[in-house]
Amino acid sequence: RNLDEYLDKARLANLKKVKIIHGIGTLALKEAVWDYLLKVNYVDKYYSADFYDGGLAATIVELK
Repeated sequence: RNLDEYLDKARLANLKKVKIIHGIGTLALKEAVWDYLLKVNYVDKYYSADFYDGGLAATIVELK
């Protein structure tokens, strides 16, 4: 639910790119985030952040 609200606010603010920090752990949370992003129609693409932006602990989301 928090992720949904965050993305809605980003879209309403006309942001084109946001970062989701989910941590590394077992990568289960990252997998869940990516599964969710796959279903959001206003998400253009998403990918792991580069090393200086959080690496595997963060996902960059580009919005349409």
